[in-house]
Amino acid sequence: MAQADPDARQLEAGWSALDGNDLPGAERIARRLLEKDPLESQALHLLGASLLYQERFQEALAPLDEAHRAAPRKGSGHRLGYCHLALGDFEAAVRELEREVRLYPQLINARNALGVALIRLSRREQALATFLEAIQLDPASPEANSNAGSLLADLGRVNEALPYLQAAVRASPGLADAHFNLGLAYQRLKQHAQAADSLQLALDIAPRMPYALGHLVWNRIAQCRWEGTAERIASLREQVRRDGVPAMPFEFVAVCEDPAEQRRCAELHVARSLGARPAPLWHGERYRHDRIRVAYLSADFCEHATAYLMAGLIERHDRSRFETIALSYGPDDASPMRRRLAQAFERFVDVRTLTDAAAARVLRDLEIDVAVDLKGHTTDARPGILAHRPAPVQVSYLGFPGTTGTDFIDYVLADRHVLPEFEQAAWSEKVVYLPECYQANDAGRAIADRTPSRAAAGLPTQGFVFCSFNNNYKITPQVFDAWMRLLRQVPASVLWVLEDNTEARCNLQREAEARGVEPQRLVFAPRVPHAEHLARHRLADLFLDTLPCNAHTGASDALWAGLPLLTCTGNTFAGRVAASLLHAIGLPELVTHSLAEYEALALQLAANPERLSALRARLAANRMTAPLFDTDRFRRHLEAAYLRMLESRGAP
Repeated sequence: MAQADPDARQLEAGWSALDGNDLPGAERIARRLLEKDPLESQALHLLGASLLYQERFQEALAPLDEAHRAAPRKGSGHRLGYCHLALGDFEAAVRELEREVRLYPQLINARNALGVALIRLSRREQALATFLEAIQLDPASPEANSNAGSLLADLGRVNEALPYLQAAVRASPGLADAHFNLGLAYQRLKQHAQAADSLQLALDIAPRMPYALGHLVWNRIAQCRWEGTAERIASLREQVRRDGVPAMPFEFVAVCEDPAEQRRCAELHVARSLGARPAPLWHGERYRHDRIRVAYLSADFCEHATAYLMAGLIERHDRSRFETIALSYGPDDASPMRRRLAQAFERFVDVRTLTDAAAARVLRDLEIDVAVDLKGHTTDARPGILAHRPAPVQVSYLGFPGTTGTDFIDYVLADRHVLPEFEQAAWSEKVVYLPECYQANDAGRAIADRTPSRAAAGLPTQGFVFCSFNNNYKITPQVFDAWMRLLRQVPASVLWVLEDNTEARCNLQREAEARGVEPQRLVFAPRVPHAEHLARHRLADLFLDTLPCNAHTGASDALWAGLPLLTCTGNTFAGRVAASLLHAIGLPELVTHSLAEYEALALQLAANPERLSALRARLAANRMTAPLFDTDRFRRHLEAAYLRMLESRGAP
């Protein structure tokens, strides 16, 4: 009886080790076989697969590629494509995975990987079709349902997404990704309690799952659910600092007061989300334009805080020296603000349907001199566009109060209040300082003529009104403690806060009662159109800021509406914005440097109506003369900054 080939037995043992998750054992067997024959295709397949599953993607690429070219087999294209995907070469991943799907249409996993690669190239509709095809082949596939639901949520079709995500959880309760994606869908719907529950389930399965702990913390602070949150924040910071687990930088900035940790978080996110850096589109060419071409990139050219701040600036740019271009990748909400911006820019280019590479090519073809990213790492940002280096000068501005952690954003615009010189080492960008205030403001922002009555706003007709219209996630237990002590010490006073969600309202009322304050002394303001929101500020006596994340646009809203604002300076950009604005409006005495000082000054102002009235009068007098709301003065400073950047880069 003929004996089996020893090498064949070794191969069989190697694949058995791989199937049994003994990945180092499979690798050892493959390497022994390749010592005898370096071109043995089945041993190359085995080595590549064992390295891939150990997440040693760079090492896995060569054996996978060589084996696939020499002896392609079912699954080899999927492994090779997945390896390219993990290494950030999304074009190569799509090529390999599309070929695999054509050859083996029933391979659900290959379709799922293809859909993910298409998402990374911003080909989202094509990716959705790929996931839905996988579901047609296997309606119970948890991965395909989870992927389809996640993408539908990203496309803003959250209610359509939920059935797919719920199906994924039912089909595979142990699949962390399914719970994670369902949690993010609930987060988009502002159903923060359900989001937190789903994210906790994901973390129970995969404690180091990228982004999961950050999202969990975000959903808890968004509903002002503080029990256990301090411990979770400490764990999140440890994951980022020591373990290298990515978190969303915008969520991290809200809870971390260490600029170096914020940079670490941004760098981890960029490395994971963007992958390998594409070849630059700009190669040092010197453009010879009559005017400097400045492109602003954003998803928020619509009814959005960024648009309220920027509209007047765009309208006032010096057209004799600067040509302004909008690169818009967000929704067209058909709002008056959208129409205003479309008219303000000399060119308004909608790139929603383009890939990052194609959108970058638009900028390169337009020969943009200065590309200004207004999003950073905020919701719906697309940093992948500028990763292609389409312009000689690339700038981060306004939208994100932290470093981008990239090597393709050259500069950040700041002032010395929000970003002191001693902190520059924690930023990946070079800092260009504006002389008075970093924040653009529109001196034409409309305030409704009609001011509602106190009764109509739900406020008592008499008594002091403390107000804080910051988003609820910015309220911390320490700040809330100070607020409640103020209410106890100022008779008949109330605290007027924005109502973000029902859970936050209930939790804040419960927390007030626990601190000896009647819940009805918290008054909740629903969201209203912007001009009406500005007008209702007139009903309040003093705006109380938050820490570690200040009011940003909300601070300029209050000051523009004539409401004095009291702030406490923090340790990061996000915690110093209101201080910058108060200096620029000529009210530096409303900047405090500890919560004890903040609380004491608030109490003094509430007890001294003459002093508060004098501050309000000075604010009214400064409103149209101080730097903060002098849009044209700011415009001159900004344009001078662009010229300095171009000179530094050696461009004309």
